[in-house]
Amino acid sequence: MIIEGNLVDIFNRIIYPGKITVENDLIVKVEKTNLSYSNYILPGLVDSHVHIESSMLVPSRFAELVVPRGTIGVVSDPHEIANVLGVKGVEYMMDDAEKVPLKCFFGVPSCVPATDFESAGSRIDSEDVEYLLKKGAPFLAEMMNFPGVIYKDEQVWNKLNLAQKYKVPIDGHAPGLKGEDLVKYSKGGITTDHESFSIEEALEKIKLGIKTQIREGSAARNFEALHELIVKEPYNTMLCTDDSHPDLIIAKGHIDRLIRLGLSKGYSIFDMYQVAVINPVKHYNLPIGLLREGDKADFISVDSLESFNVLATYIDGIKVAEEGEVLFDVPKTTIINNFNCEPLSSNDLEIKGPTANSKVKVMVADDGELLTDEYIWETNCEPGDSLQSSVKDDILKIVVVNRYSTAKPVVGFIKNFGLKQGALASSVAHDSHNIVAIGCDDESLLTAINGIIESKGGIIACNSEVKKLLKLPVAGLMSADSGVKIAQEYTEINDFVKLMGCDMKAPFMTLAFMSLLVIPSLKIGDKGLFDVNKFAFTSLFVDEK
Repeated sequence: MIIEGNLVDIFNRIIYPGKITVENDLIVKVEKTNLSYSNYILPGLVDSHVHIESSMLVPSRFAELVVPRGTIGVVSDPHEIANVLGVKGVEYMMDDAEKVPLKCFFGVPSCVPATDFESAGSRIDSEDVEYLLKKGAPFLAEMMNFPGVIYKDEQVWNKLNLAQKYKVPIDGHAPGLKGEDLVKYSKGGITTDHESFSIEEALEKIKLGIKTQIREGSAARNFEALHELIVKEPYNTMLCTDDSHPDLIIAKGHIDRLIRLGLSKGYSIFDMYQVAVINPVKHYNLPIGLLREGDKADFISVDSLESFNVLATYIDGIKVAEEGEVLFDVPKTTIINNFNCEPLSSNDLEIKGPTANSKVKVMVADDGELLTDEYIWETNCEPGDSLQSSVKDDILKIVVVNRYSTAKPVVGFIKNFGLKQGALASSVAHDSHNIVAIGCDDESLLTAINGIIESKGGIIACNSEVKKLLKLPVAGLMSADSGVKIAQEYTEINDFVKLMGCDMKAPFMTLAFMSLLVIPSLKIGDKGLFDVNKFAFTSLFVDEK
């Protein structure tokens, strides 16, 4: 097979008319021509850090969406399904990904459960880590338990030592960590971090040998704050999406979207390819071709180096997508899950103020961010009064329900979602993926929560008249339906949420982060309200010990 076009040599930083000859899955010859071409040939794109589960699609269906956008490889942390199903879940992802051409490289989840302060569906211990490393997992996935690294937790260090034994990179996760604590964390062998929110934070980590992955996903978007690293630290920077919902991928793209963002900032195609392709391939030692003789025949054809619209994608010498359509079939997949709790009653959501005018600690969400703040709400109540959402103050009830066994739910309050009516609920709730819900009234909250329980997973939005449910039967996280179908249903629910008063760009993803007990500062899990800065539970009421 011979492919012709303007060849983009990302190592020598030159562009010339040429052709490549492919035999089987390898590029056997790269040569110049004297012809004129309208298309450009470049290596395929790589996502250096992604949770495929956050697309709400199984890997084979995820591939349907990203391969036509030029993505030929993803470095994936199956942490989400591991929290639900353990090693069985990780192997499910590996097996499903094998059905399609996309090159999925699954790491070993290092923090399952992320903490012992919430109920998860499974555990991955040191023996499991070694089992998966022996099986060929190419890296130890993000080490979120930075206190465990800093304070020499035995189990944490057993996993770090195993990664070093098998000579694989260790991904990090350390939002806001700095100074001496960051130095201690880096000594665990951490090689990457995708949680920097400022140039200063990223540079401090880079000086300690921790490469920065600039994240631009559906909710957390740090490209604007960090893009200068592309030229300031070109060999210590990568691009990633971390979490992307299918509607965003369909509408704006995947890593190709990040390439266009960089081009729009004035960076060259060579600058962008250094961080988007060369660095992740080298860092993780990925068997992905870079358009050289002897490389795997992994490359894309685009219309121009300005618009960067992908015309065709080739993986291992086979054209797998053209003009936005995949050229491979997606076989059916099995459904696995772990969901075992009973529906709630109205009494389960009741919470009473202990004193007159009780002061309540309220979580403050920030649209598009994982971080939260704390707000003190001075209620106007008598001792023993039942506290309800205050829509006029934009303070809503937030509820977390253990989905793995029947237990009393935890109820708190949250600000900034802007909801004026009804409720939202989801079984996608990082990291343990219990049920998380917010609502303007208890009746709507019950409808939403019990809707998730009855369907054994999904996302839902409802008010007194309408209920919209997207079922996620695979581990309560994903669907085996097509990405186009899931994106359409997800868009309909998001549009409905906007009609209910919430104007967040990714309300369900933001909701999912509210139970993320490893990201500051005030979060909520199925065992209680949690002060991440102190790494301890805290009372809902200021005046309670």
